[in-house]
Amino acid sequence: MRSQRLLFALTALNLVLLLFILFSSTVPALASTSVSPVLRGRALEIVDDRGRVRASIKLHPAHTFEPTGKRYPETVMLRLIDPNGRPEIKIGASVEGGGLSLVGISDSTQVLLLADSSTSVRLKNRTGQERVIRP
Repeated sequence: MRSQRLLFALTALNLVLLLFILFSSTVPALASTSVSPVLRGRALEIVDDRGRVRASIKLHPAHTFEPTGKRYPETVMLRLIDPNGRPEIKIGASVEGGGLSLVGISDSTQVLLLADSSTSVRLKNRTGQERVIRP
């Protein structure tokens, strides 16, 4: 008799839980149609299926390059990275100006556009030949 009461109580409890789940006001997880006007953060990284960073936007703090003692200001940098981890495109901006770097099949093949204290376009090919164009 005691086990019958226990089974009846468990069945009633299960029924109450089932009704609660069925009639509770849960909302399905759907994408929101409202768009947040601003995305804020310290950095943004886009990764591929293997978790490798393929694009990034980061704010780099001001620092001094130890070997030369040259001081670099705070800089924001956009990098587009190939599957091997090499930045192919870099766009940077600081209080000193901006720059764009396009790298070819090797690091020696590149186009560098700079607009800081002076403006220049630097072209380098695979054989190491370099041409700098200034206004």
